[in-house]
Amino acid sequence: MRILPALSLVAIALALSACQTAEEIRAKDEAKCSGYGFRRGTESFANCLMNQDLNRQADQRAFMESNDDFFWGPPYVIGGPGYYHRGYWRR
Repeated sequence: MRILPALSLVAIALALSACQTAEEIRAKDEAKCSGYGFRRGTESFANCLMNQDLNRQADQRAFMESNDDFFWGPPYVIGGPGYYHRGYWRR
């Protein structure tokens, strides 16, 4: 039964390797904006960085909304003429 602790360590290592620090994210965004041809210190470069951050937030929000039922389960209120599901009654 020494396999279970080894697999646990591998799973933890994989989970932690997927994490990025704020500095790594910023460096990746700066490299992408520089690759688009924007120069550091300009307003266009700052707008590019802002758009990268907004796109990342929108992707995270879309992921959470698309997997809402998976993470939280469907909201049910039992009772009444039927049951309540996402804003309307079902029978």
